[in-house]
This record gives sequence, C-alpha cells and structure tokens, in this order.
Amino acid sequence: MFFLPAIRRHPLFREGMKASSPVAPGIAAWGLMTGVAMVKSGMSVVEAVAMTLLVYAGSSQLAAIPLIVAGAPAWVIWATGFCVNLRFVVFSLHLRTYLMHLPRWRRLVNGFLTADLTYAVFTGRFPQPAAEPQERLAQESFLAGNYFVTWCSWCGASLLGVALGNLIPSSWGLGFAGVLCLVGILCSLANTPLRVLAAVVAGAAAVAAYALPLKLNIVAAIAVAVLACFWLEGHLPRPKERAA
Repeated sequence: MFFLPAIRRHPLFREGMKASSPVAPGIAAWGLMTGVAMVKSGMSVVEAVAMTLLVYAGSSQLAAIPLIVAGAPAWVIWATGFCVNLRFVVFSLHLRTYLMHLPRWRRLVNGFLTADLTYAVFTGRFPQPAAEPQERLAQESFLAGNYFVTWCSWCGASLLGVALGNLIPSSWGLGFAGVLCLVGILCSLANTPLRVLAAVVAGAAAVAAYALPLKLNIVAAIAVAVLACFWLEGHLPRPKERAA
C-alpha cells in the first residue's frame, strides 16, 4: 500500500517506518540466510528469486526448502507451508476489523504484505480500529510504513543472499540471527496464559515427534497446539464468568 500517494505522504507513514526500523537488521539477517539457503539447496537463481518475491514468507520458505531437496511429494510441501502459515489466519481475523472498509484489492495487498512483526507493531500502536475516515487513513498509513520497511529489508537481503549464495559460508551463523528474530516475535505475542501454553505444547510436541521424516514434527506440533487450545477455549470459563 506504500505506493498510494495519499498513504505515502501521510505523517504516520514515516512513523510506521520508524517503528519497524529497530527490527529491520534482524529481518535482513534472516532474509540473507534464507536467500543463501535457497541457492545452496540447489534451486536455480530464477526459482530462488521467484520464491522470494511471490511467497514472501520466511518460515514457510525455510520449511519447504529441505522438503524440496528431499524430493517430498507436492502435497507434503503444500501442507507444511499451510500449517506453518496458519498464524496468518489469526492475524487476518484480527486485522479484518481495521481493513474491512477498504476495497477488496487493497485488503488482498494488505494480507499479502502482512508479516509477524508488522502485525505486532501495528496492533501495539493501535489496539482498537478507528471509526472516522481520517483515523482509518492514519492507521493504514502507519501499517503501510511498517510494510515498507519489512518488505524492503526482507526482499533486499534475500535477493542479496541469492546473489552471494555460494560466497557466504554457513559458519557465519546467520541462522542464529533468524532464530533470535523469531524468539522476539514469540515473546511479543505470547501475552496471555493460553498463548504461552500453546507455545509450550507446540515445543513439546515438536521435540516428541522429532523422529518423523520430512520435518513433519513441525506440522504435528502445530496441529497438537491448535487442537489443544481449541479444546481449552471451549472448556475454560470466560473472563467475565471467572470474575462472577
């Protein structure tokens, strides 16, 4: 959305950029590592560039790369990417109240550009959707500023990683920077007891199912955590009920 003049010139667009700037180095390091990983896995430059620009989902890309290298069936790769990105369904449901006044094409663009950190930064700045048109424009401008920084950081660094793929040694430990970035996201989003429990259940299930082939322990961990949380939400009393 950062290509629309009314949004790009709004003061909150620059505020959104400023809010996302501290996490840009971590995103760039993760993108660089992903670009290198795609080339080292045997993907061609064209395939790696297309995956960077069209998929635009680091965790899904990193989950799919070893499956592609291992020659896994297409349905396994698709299912893994779907499960890894299930969190964006939750993000979209929450952002729906902020963006439903927009035309469909703008909602689709916002959905494509949504990332973990943009969601966390935006909802931290705006806990509630705006009611007035000018306030809605301000919120969308802030969100677009977030998108602009994260998209440029990710795609620029990932394309650089593709270009330098065979020159960057894996001993640089760029994967550790990506892990730190994800840990920061996890800590910012695990702000309720149920979310903390979901993280613990998913981690325990991933370790318990580590022996599964084709990294299917990740898919199993997501499924177990989602099912456990759905069950708990249906059986635990609501906050008002507990207060009563």
